[in-house]
Amino acid sequence: MVVKREIVVLGMGGTIAGRASRASDNVGYVAGEVPVDVLVNECLAGSLDPMAWQVLCEQVVQKDSKDMVFDDWALLAQRVAHHLRRAEVAGVVVTHGTDTLEEGAYFLHLTIPQDLQQAKPLVMTCAMRPASALAPDGPQNLRDAVAAVQDGRAAGVVVVCGGEVHAATRVRKTHTYSTRAFASVGGGVLGYVEEGCVRWCDACATLLPGAGAHVLPERPARWPRVEVLLSYSEASADLIDALLAYQGPNGAVDGLVLAATGNGTVHSALEPALGNAQRRGVRVALVSRCADGALVGAGLEGRAFALGQVVSPYQARIALVLQLLTPSKP
Repeated sequence: MVVKREIVVLGMGGTIAGRASRASDNVGYVAGEVPVDVLVNECLAGSLDPMAWQVLCEQVVQKDSKDMVFDDWALLAQRVAHHLRRAEVAGVVVTHGTDTLEEGAYFLHLTIPQDLQQAKPLVMTCAMRPASALAPDGPQNLRDAVAAVQDGRAAGVVVVCGGEVHAATRVRKTHTYSTRAFASVGGGVLGYVEEGCVRWCDACATLLPGAGAHVLPERPARWPRVEVLLSYSEASADLIDALLAYQGPNGAVDGLVLAATGNGTVHSALEPALGNAQRRGVRVALVSRCADGALVGAGLEGRAFALGQVVSPYQARIALVLQLLTPSKP
């Protein structure tokens, strides 16, 4: 008797589930309109051996990814972990919007336990055109994501889009409109999906530093408030001062991520305000606003986030929130 293996597809909404009033409209659509089970039935019809594979669909949230909040990703992490622990599951695919995909992927990288990431593939995918488009890219991306699960060799959170496999820590959205909207920084792509087969650039994807570093509480009473600021010519400390003085409905600011110029250089006008923030107990993390390259050199210890690693300001914000919320594993 053949035992069917199960692939779980968790829906988060996004453009891949978007719908426009006209098939010729690739931008004037509403994201997160098509339920994940409908999406899967349309995209995967006839592509899987029904004697060997079955697909389970679950709608976690249904929204435009620009509106994602930490509670959405925390719920997603819980559902991912639940399914990866099930013996019959071969792997999990997550459909997600592109706008905050690199943040959601990094959240899962930091919060899904290492043993689960090592044991089974966890693949995120997306689309740049809505499901209603004349030539949608979502169906191929979803099929490629399923192929990456069937391949079985991926470890860690990976993103499959445009025929490429990206590590969650390296993936960046680099184009506003193209169906090849994602790239990998600090190491290049992990592999390519070609006609249903994954061609790995190395032996296969492996766990990268920080995987499963944080254990999420069941339901945080309050997510730490971390804001992202930028250093640029004629930068002013006014924004930092205003954030330190502001007491909003979500409380005072707990952390600041500063996207610095070059190799961690900061405008002189910002230095005193950042020092004041640190004295008041606000965590300050430093990253570069450059698209690629880690901060290197002396004098950065204690200020640079993830020294020696390439992270975007937005990924640094994810990690700083988790650092403030949960203890890191030793």
